[in-house]
Amino acid sequence: MPKITYIESNGNSKTIDVANGLSVMEGAIQNNIPGIDADCGGGMACATCHVYVKEEWLNKLDKIEDAEQDMIDMAFEPKKNSRLSCQLIVSDKLDGLIVTTPSKQT
Repeated sequence: MPKITYIESNGNSKTIDVANGLSVMEGAIQNNIPGIDADCGGGMACATCHVYVKEEWLNKLDKIEDAEQDMIDMAFEPKKNSRLSCQLIVSDKLDGLIVTTPSKQT
């Protein structure tokens, strides 16, 4: 299983195994990772699973869709490396992915 590292805004981190086919958000929810609320359950109807992706991983992710970008625009402190973790589907190519949660979710 790929390992995903979740870093909280305060610097605490946790690396967990997430099964292929799950989203980065689902991995966080199943492992009680703080800072990923996922209020809509992964329906891309909110931005409460917003994360910052470590820069070197951006080119390994599927391209961001317009609908996801629209939701990120409503997130707290969006950056060029912002993504919705519900849209990041785990596969072997994401083994070692590092994401950081913002200081709050909207």
